[in-house]
Amino acid sequence: MSQLAAREPYTTSFEATVVDRDGRAVVLDETYFYAESGGQPADRGTLAGAPVAHVRTREDGDIVHRLAEDTDLDAVPEVGQPVRGQVDESFRTYCMRAHTASHAIYGAGRELLADLGYGGFDIGERKVRVDFTTATDIDDEVLADLERLTNRAVWDSRPVTWAEVPEAEARSREEIAFNTKTEEGVMSEADTVRVVEIEGFDWAACGGTHVENTREIGPVTVLDRSNPGEGLTRVEFAVGPTAIRRRAEDVRAARAAARELDVSVPDLPDAARQAGEEIERLTAELNDARDELLAARLADLGDEPVERDGGEWLVGTVSRFGPNEVADRAKALAGDGGDAGGPDASGDAETGYDAVVLAGEDGSTFVVAATAGDPAAGDVVGEVTDAFGGGGGGRPTFAQGGGLDATPEEVVAFLRE
Repeated sequence: MSQLAAREPYTTSFEATVVDRDGRAVVLDETYFYAESGGQPADRGTLAGAPVAHVRTREDGDIVHRLAEDTDLDAVPEVGQPVRGQVDESFRTYCMRAHTASHAIYGAGRELLADLGYGGFDIGERKVRVDFTTATDIDDEVLADLERLTNRAVWDSRPVTWAEVPEAEARSREEIAFNTKTEEGVMSEADTVRVVEIEGFDWAACGGTHVENTREIGPVTVLDRSNPGEGLTRVEFAVGPTAIRRRAEDVRAARAAARELDVSVPDLPDAARQAGEEIERLTAELNDARDELLAARLADLGDEPVERDGGEWLVGTVSRFGPNEVADRAKALAGDGGDAGGPDASGDAETGYDAVVLAGEDGSTFVVAATAGDPAAGDVVGEVTDAFGGGGGGRPTFAQGGGLDATPEEVVAFLRE
């Protein structure tokens, strides 16, 4: 049974006869419900007042309407009896607009994308996706142009038509887009292909429901792009209220950002770039200042080394620094300075300590230990965690621990005993 819904998409109320029924599964002699196919969801609505939960096409070609689980089956007509079908007009209209919009997006892609191919599409509750194969990198500028050209096609009020074309002819016409993954409903029993055309803009083999003119689509807003694999680029967009709401949100955000930067909206990209460069510069200066501060702190600690286990240890607290920040400094100061940055990494502090043990706070108290291998850094950290809890580990020349139940000053006092 062919899909009457695709041929006459504006028909949403009809009378038919029940020809088969198995519990909640009902087959009619004809139906204007669209059966899920090719990325377009099934229509919603009612049969004899009972909600239709899903519509699908069986292998034998019959369209099966599955009624909702709480349906009173005694109220559903039996085989041979008439029944009234009512398609949800709001959802049908949304699908018609969304499906036609996907063709308009592809038509825009014909003008912008090299080696264009069709990789599939899907209509969701709030957004629609179209998958392209193309040699063109769909960056932000291309994405904006896709939206612009699509909305121009809407504004131009281009007629949309559909017709059965012999398969051989359709396959020979280079302008007709095919996709083997979503060709359900495209081929008919008479070996013809259903071709949907947006006049002068797009041609596609398609079995879905469409509007008769692009102006019925309404505004289209591109939402995002991604790469789902298989060489595809996915473009997501919205039509209707979701598109309008998203556009308003984008405009509101752009104007708010422009006010914060004291520029006009068209000048936002340049202002944002300059702000980013300034942030990078200030971040680099801050990092340099922190490096100098840490170097000075370690140099101060070098004035009071600790004699332990027959060696000279550098032990102290490093406030406002995390374990990763002090790790390289500790390694550079231990033993002969190692390969962790040499003299520059240790600032004005001397190198050659038998052990460098630094404690600080990064959410909780931590300890970092670096040695030349004797004593083993892991043993030093183990001694601290045995005394104050927490956990840690590492290599013989470097280890760290965290989650200590003590202040950094208490850890240092313990190590200096």
